[in-house]
Amino acid sequence: MPNRVAHFEIHADDLERAAAFYREVFGWDVQKWPMPDGTDYWMAMTGPREEAGGINGGFIKRPCPAPAPAQGLNGYCCTIVVDDFDASMAKAIEHGAKEAMAKFALVGMAWQGYFVDTEGNTVGLHQPDVNAR
Repeated sequence: MPNRVAHFEIHADDLERAAAFYREVFGWDVQKWPMPDGTDYWMAMTGPREEAGGINGGFIKRPCPAPAPAQGLNGYCCTIVVDDFDASMAKAIEHGAKEAMAKFALVGMAWQGYFVDTEGNTVGLHQPDVNAR
């Protein structure tokens, strides 16, 4: 399908630490894929390929310094749909994340909030809930 986001990449200073974080917090299947040029690429399968509504991606070594705290983004911010916002945020923090924006209501649609992962990337959490107020 043309013009659809089909893959994401998360920049990381420590690829093993990033892979462990997303495995532990979200249950992603993250596997190391050596590249022909000798660099490492870590494929991240967020769910089955045949499952609609999601994308898979990977982790790459950050090519430059991470943004300073509160600097803002210098790339895309991915948002992950979760069943339980509070449990997911708590688990992210337990595994080294820091809350960036507390949970808030997207009225009549969902609960939303953001954390900064172990690699300094901003990540959104989104729990669908028509009763969010």
